Amino acid sequence: MKYTMGNMQNKNRKFKLGTFFELLRWNKPTGRIILLIPAGWSLYLTPGSNPTFLMLLRIVLGGLLVSGFGCVVNDIWDKKIDQKVFRTKNRPLASNKISLKTAYSILFFLILCSFFLTLSIPQPGRILAISLAFLALPIILIYPSAKRWFKYPQLILSLCWGFAVLIPWAANEGNLNSIVLMFCWLATIFWTFGFDTVYALADKKWDIKIGINSSAVNLQKNTRITIQSCYFLTSSFLALCGFINQMNFIFWPIWLITSILMQRDILKIFPEDKQSLKNIGKHFKNQSIYGGVILLGIIIAS
Repeated sequence: MKYTMGNMQNKNRKFKLGTFFELLRWNKPTGRIILLIPAGWSLYLTPGSNPTFLMLLRIVLGGLLVSGFGCVVNDIWDKKIDQKVFRTKNRPLASNKISLKTAYSILFFLILCSFFLTLSIPQPGRILAISLAFLALPIILIYPSAKRWFKYPQLILSLCWGFAVLIPWAANEGNLNSIVLMFCWLATIFWTFGFDTVYALADKKWDIKIGINSSAVNLQKNTRITIQSCYFLTSSFLALCGFINQMNFIFWPIWLITSILMQRDILKIFPEDKQSLKNIGKHFKNQSIYGGVILLGIIIAS
């Protein structure tokens, strides 16, 4: 009997831990990686020395915490909507595996951990990084509501993603005074808008049915050309970063190949049909690979 009860308790612990990871989407690493990649671009494009191991660890942990509480906020806002959408109906809050009270407690804990992590950043970057974190927080908190009142909520998400460039740069350099930073930030903004518009295509019919906004819904016939333009601008701004930083020859073939692959992958999701819908998840994963390869090129060529 004791053995049976012990097994049940272990299964219960595993269930709760799995549900916790599911709430924070830590069971889906692609979404976490695709946030950390622009942070990596930023850190290795800075004019100063390459980031220390401790700085890299802070940024990785910060990215996991921020993406985690962003997902919790999203699920709190969208609990009732998620219950109506096939792709999201089994999320922990939508399926009542976790209560709202527990979700709010987790959210507060993650924000608190993020704040103390930011406090650990050494001077001269600490104050600026903390200021940017406080500026980012309300945008992250209101983003999930944007689909209710703004035609292009993916733009709000892009602004959230932009802080993944600004905060690491500020932490490492102690300032934001750089045209390279501006181009890196713009590359991140357009990249995010592009791949999240693709991601929104998966829920397009549900969004129309429920009556909520997304760029995939409101761009209509211009969706494909918009995504293509976003990826073109992403590649262009990253090229400007490489040119200004005088990247060696290794960077350029990597940049060219990934730029071509980004554009090629768009052809697999248009025209919109059942087959193209199957390629959306793969497209999202591919973007994390391409962004990671560009990061590797920046590291090697710096």
